Amino acid sequence: MTIVETVLVFALIPLAIYGVITLLTVRPKATRIPRYRPGQEWGYAPVWWSANPAGLSAEHHSAAESGTSDSTAKGGARGNW
Repeated sequence: MTIVETVLVFALIPLAIYGVITLLTVRPKATRIPRYRPGQEWGYAPVWWSANPAGLSAEHHSAAESGTSDSTAKGGARGNW
C-alpha cells in the first residue's frame, strides 16, 4: 500500500463521511420555517388531538354523561382491582 492510498483510506474517506454527516445535520436548521414565539400572532387553524379518534364522534358518550353507571370497573390509587 502506498502513502497516497494510506492517506486516502485513513484520512480523506473519514473526513468525507464527517462532512456529509455535518451537512445533513446543519441543513434542517437552515431550511426550517420560523418557530412560534410566545406573544406572536398564531396564524393556524385550531386542531383538536385525541388518542382515540372514535372519541371525537358525536355518538360517543361516556357513562358519566348519560347518567348510567353500568361499569363494573373498580380500582383506584391503591391499585385494588
